[in-house]
Amino acid sequence: MAKALTRYRALAYIVGVVLVTLVLVAVPLKYAADTPQLVQTIGPIHGVLYIVYLLVTFDLATKTRLPFRRTVLVMLAGTIPFVSFIAERSVTREVRARLAADTSPAPRA
Repeated sequence: MAKALTRYRALAYIVGVVLVTLVLVAVPLKYAADTPQLVQTIGPIHGVLYIVYLLVTFDLATKTRLPFRRTVLVMLAGTIPFVSFIAERSVTREVRARLAADTSPAPRA
């Protein structure tokens, strides 16, 4: 489960940075300076990375048994600038708490 979390965290950051770059740099340059090349380059990169993000998120969700609704919301977080960072933090906190609960010794009766 820890490896799945590490993969998810890495992809969440990468997808978030690429999306922010696309929205805040490439798209404004496309319209302000009439230079669509950056969008034509970064757009497909984000698309491919987003698909990998979906797969990694699904893997983490199945291993940690995240509820379906939460899984879908986390997956959608990769489409809204800055939200993937917030979702990553929330998921990491939740999964780490589960990991700690799984590794803590059982109380003695």
